[in-house]
This record gives sequence, structure tokens and C-alpha cells, in this order.
Amino acid sequence: MLFGATGYTGRRTAEEMVGRGLASVLAGRDADRLARLAQRLGGLPTAVADVTDAGSVRALIGAGDVLVSTVGPFLRLGEAALSAAVQASAIYLDSTGEPPFIRRVFEEFGPRAERTGASLLTAFGNDYVPGNLAGALALQLAGRSAHRVETAYFVTGTGRAQVFSRGTFASLVELVGEQAFTWRDGIRAEPTGSRMRTFRVAGRDRSALSIGASEHFTLPRLHPSAPGGPRVDPGEPPAGPGGLWADPGGLQADPGGLREVDVYLGWFGPATRTLHLSARISPTLRRARPLLRRVGNLLTARVAEEPDAAALAHVTSHFVGAAYDAAGKPLAEVRLIAPDPYLLTARLLAWAADRAAHHGVTGVGALGPVEAFGLDILESGAAEIGLRHS
Repeated sequence: MLFGATGYTGRRTAEEMVGRGLASVLAGRDADRLARLAQRLGGLPTAVADVTDAGSVRALIGAGDVLVSTVGPFLRLGEAALSAAVQASAIYLDSTGEPPFIRRVFEEFGPRAERTGASLLTAFGNDYVPGNLAGALALQLAGRSAHRVETAYFVTGTGRAQVFSRGTFASLVELVGEQAFTWRDGIRAEPTGSRMRTFRVAGRDRSALSIGASEHFTLPRLHPSAPGGPRVDPGEPPAGPGGLWADPGGLQADPGGLREVDVYLGWFGPATRTLHLSARISPTLRRARPLLRRVGNLLTARVAEEPDAAALAHVTSHFVGAAYDAAGKPLAEVRLIAPDPYLLTARLLAWAADRAAHHGVTGVGALGPVEAFGLDILESGAAEIGLRHS
């Protein structure tokens, strides 16, 4: 079930699902637009559901079904599909990149899903599967000495054309004044952009800002010293999914573990420093949030619904995952590249839906990509769809 199929990301995801031979049901609010898309894609079945009504989505899915949601902004529109999946004991994937929504999935809906048997895979797209994969691979190389992990996201080749959709702009508007978070021996609140870091990407130094992401919740679970070791189902081998942290003697928890996780976004070019400085007045921005969102919504309405297709064809996505010891010494670094972020998101969602529908996922509750599929399978699937080592 693909919910939000008529939006830009939803349509591209539907196309990738058809390309994989998936007989998906296209769901959304507009029956006419759904019918036109379904016909163009070969006559797929459709279903009408209300984005604000969890009951209408719940009526479309049952236990073990796979529900993919591309309905955003997720802070405003994403809860219905998420709630329906939890109630139905379904497998849920979404395309969000919004940190506050991600945090709700892990902290609020994850425990509910554990009780109902649902599996929740939030942010399963360009944001934030590549960082999860690069970070997990770096952790695997670094071993028990890993104290800190950082991941980073960049795009190159953007030029002056519009390479982000109206939906992406709308999501950014929703985040104005919202509190973000990081991992310091646990989730800690901090303003978005409060830290700035420079990475060498595509031959030059590029600045990036700190953001909240799914890696803050998922990567600490993969450290070999995490309490109880990596999360696996009771029937799985003690080495964890995909052979991660294979240890014939079993995993032994120790006082170490992953103490810090930092995630950076390098999409803002010359505006990065200004945005970094604005983090110092985040309390003021939060108080002015209603006004800022009204202005942002007016500006968003002037943005084209879809990015420039020709410009996107020249965009490359870059991802960095690096692990450090307690003294700050680099232990391992993994770099990945992929095509434009929307194509990557569509392919990741289609791949994950296909895999989940035919093989299920490992575990219940709110899961990271590695926990759900295993590191080897995820790395192999990523390479298949164009997310590869640089």
C-alpha cells in the first residue's frame, strides 16, 4: 500500500515499485488523480483514504501488510498512516526527513508498535538510510574502540536550477523553530545547526550543519558494547542481523559503547554560516514560529511542485560515515555516492517494500535500516539500486 501516491515523491516511488514488479495499491485523497496515475502505470488498484483520519487508512491494511507513506509534511500530515500501521500490526515505511517526526516514531510510537507487533521504519530514503549504512560500516571496521560516529549528507551539481520539490520546502518550513536533538550517552535536545563542520567532498571543503536524524537512535544500538548487544529477534544468531559484530564467543556488554553520534547536512552552500549563527537565537525563533511559518507557506506556494528534471539528472548525492576513538583519533571512514536524492528515496522505498513483503523484517517497534534487514542485505540492496562506495 503506497499512501500519498499522487505527490512528487509518491509518484516516483510508485514508478520504482512497478519497475520491481510490485502489485501495489495506490492510496490517497484524490480519486481522479489516483485513477490517472494507476492507469498510466498499467492499471494498478487504488484506494481513497483521508490523510487526517487514521481509521480510513486502517481500513485498508491488515497484519503483516506493508504500508509506505510519502505524505508530508509529516509533522502535520504523517500521524494518520503511522497510527494505522501500529494498530494494524503492519510493516511501515516513510520518506520523512523531519527530525521531530523521527523522534516521535522512536520514542512515542515505537513502544506502542512493540506491543502490537508492528515494525516501523521511518526516514527510509535519502534521509537517512545512507548515513545509517555508512555509519554502520564504519562501526564494523572500527570495532569496540569506537566512541563517536558522525555521518554527513551533501549534494553536488545543483547549479542555479530548482532541485528540491515544493514538498521538501514545505517540510523545511514546518521545522522552523522546532527543537532538534543529538546523541550524548542518550538523546539530548539541541537547536538545529548549533554545530558546523567542514568535510572534504568532491574535491573541495564543504560546510555542513548539525541536524537530528534517525542515526541518533539507531547507530548506538549497533555498537558491540550496547546493552544486550545489537537488537535481534530471539531466534536469530547472537552475532546479530547480517553478521554484524560476528563474535563466536557471543557479545559481552561493557561500560563502553557509542557515546556520541553527530549528523550533518551540507545542502545550504553559502547560507550555511548564517544558518549556524541563527541557531544562537533559536528560543526567539520558536516564539516567532507561527509568523515564520505563515511567511514560509507563502514562499512555498511560489515554488514549483516538482524540481527541474534536467537539473536533477546532474546531481550527485554524497554520504560520509566516520568512527573515532575516545581521544578523537579516526578509526574508520566510509563514503557512499548515489544519484539525485528523490530517485534514491524512491528506489530505497521500493526495494524495502519488496524485501519486507517477501521476506519480512527482523524485529518489531521502531527499527533502523540495519536492524530491519541486516547489514549485508542492506549493503547489497543499496548497491543494486545505485547507492555505492565512492
